[in-house]
Amino acid sequence: MKKGIIFDLDGTLWDSSLAVVDAWNDILKDEPDVSRKADIYWMQRLMGKTMTDIEDEFFDYLPKERRRVLMKACLDHENEYIAVHGGVLFDGVEDVLKELKKTYCLFIVSNCQRDYIPSFYTAHGLGKYFDDYEEFERTGKVKADNIRLVFERNGLDRAFYIGDTMGDYNSTMEAGLPFLHAAYGFGKVPEGTMHINDIRELPKKAEEILGI
Repeated sequence: MKKGIIFDLDGTLWDSSLAVVDAWNDILKDEPDVSRKADIYWMQRLMGKTMTDIEDEFFDYLPKERRRVLMKACLDHENEYIAVHGGVLFDGVEDVLKELKKTYCLFIVSNCQRDYIPSFYTAHGLGKYFDDYEEFERTGKVKADNIRLVFERNGLDRAFYIGDTMGDYNSTMEAGLPFLHAAYGFGKVPEGTMHINDIRELPKKAEEILGI
């Protein structure tokens, strides 16, 4: 039986919000029509949303075409910046991935731009632990569809999704898989949802959910 764990990225494996703020402000500081600069409050509030939702929320005071131009510039620079500077990995992430990889297939599905996940791999050398990934911009599909796509494309028999936000929870329910809440991340989900408080608890919880 082929068993998998599908990860969210932001708020589940790392916190890239400070790096993203720095990358965006590199672009926005030279734009005279931009009155809102990026900060940690905005980034953590927007993490997990699709690019189009972020664009419409953060640049809501600008015409739509201008939003698209700025968003593309910010995201392109963000990928380059993150690949070099990285983010903050949650304590124990690589040790956990190394242990899980002995038993399970590992994947990432994120509501992010194309090449954000490869930038994460490049920055921290963690790509060797993952079998596949999917991004919103690469498929144009919502997270529920991408979760199901990765599940089916890799011939999984059993899997669960681990994420930190209500959007992750709803997407996983729609995809028809068990959901595990990364309660150390950015968001909240319904009370009583299966959860872990530290990623180092994941190997034991995975065994409970999927067996070995």
